[in-house]
Amino acid sequence: MPHPKKSVSDLALFGGQPLFAEPLYVGRPNICDHDALFRRIQDAVDLRWLTNDGPLLLEMEARFAEFLAVKHCIAVANATLGLQLLAHALELKGEVIMPSFTFIGTARAMEWQGLKPRFCDVLDSRHSLDPAAVRKAITPNVSAILGVHLWGMPCMIDELQAIADQYGIPLIFDAAHAIGSSYKGERIGRFGRAEVFSLHATKAINALEGGLIATDDDELAHRLCPVRNYGIVDENTFEGTGVNAKMNEFSAAMGLTNLEHFSLLQTHNRGLQAAYMTGLDKTDGIQSVTAANIENHNSHYAVFRIYPEFGLSRDEIREILVKENIFGKRYFWPGCHRCPPYNNLDPALSLPVTEALVDGLLQLPTGLQIGADDARAIAGLLAFIGKHADGKDGIKHRFGLPPV
Repeated sequence: MPHPKKSVSDLALFGGQPLFAEPLYVGRPNICDHDALFRRIQDAVDLRWLTNDGPLLLEMEARFAEFLAVKHCIAVANATLGLQLLAHALELKGEVIMPSFTFIGTARAMEWQGLKPRFCDVLDSRHSLDPAAVRKAITPNVSAILGVHLWGMPCMIDELQAIADQYGIPLIFDAAHAIGSSYKGERIGRFGRAEVFSLHATKAINALEGGLIATDDDELAHRLCPVRNYGIVDENTFEGTGVNAKMNEFSAAMGLTNLEHFSLLQTHNRGLQAAYMTGLDKTDGIQSVTAANIENHNSHYAVFRIYPEFGLSRDEIREILVKENIFGKRYFWPGCHRCPPYNNLDPALSLPVTEALVDGLLQLPTGLQIGADDARAIAGLLAFIGKHADGKDGIKHRFGLPPV
């Protein structure tokens, strides 16, 4: 669908009709095969085995282990619990180095384990931990390095592992964005001591709500399995402490069904990425973050960086898009180190790359809710906005005026 805007007055912000009749959201859940999903749910209902390591959960763990090429996949109720269980199993103490440019849940998970986040800046090129900053942040109080594979793009794993090995501390990963992504030809999931994936409804493969801890470490996996179920090994055996972090059978049914269609989703999203890129090819001041090295990541995220040359700020662009029923999102504003209570840990902390990214990134819709024509229309609209940002009747001049 071509965008029908011929003048600034056609923008919905200034009284025109929205480009889309129905809202488009970032992270709208993908449901690939209703029949297969409902069959699995019906089987669980008929069997009356709805949780506590049911057959669907065991099958899902085995299928994901095969998909990720790891020895162990431990399903949990969500990725936040997965990070907490991992920190508990590794007996982490003191501080954990992590990026501030991540979802607040990464820091919250460590905080709930009594750990203090030690925030580092990220690389401008890939938005994940800067190894040089990590090396400078090492102190005797640091017990682990927690990298985040953002937008499905892998961290600089080898460099981070070398630092972890030098100081004798574990390297772990928040891989919430990275299911199906790869590093040097190997799927994310088998790096560091363990990697934690999110299967939340918004992710590349969703299980309604859920998470996975992936590891090749037999001893660590042995410690993790009972922890997610109160420390219960069997009817007669209890090991240490634990919580209720189990995944239910309905979530496992969704996870299995969507895993079977990952290639379809990835191909679809790559088509959307290409449509966005083609439509914005000649527009200054907007650049794709996720189009580079697309063969190595799951293509679930379409993230763009807005530069001053565009003529409008990221937040001004987003305000225009929302009125057009395009609910683009900003990530991860304002940065964990600026959020309570972390903003009081080191009020003077400056993370210049993080602070530039939180003010300049815009994520656009992907997934089965839209097709390539829709992505081209959104890109065309953005190109139109950039072209008409300045001038005596441009958007900048009219911003703040009531609709006409």
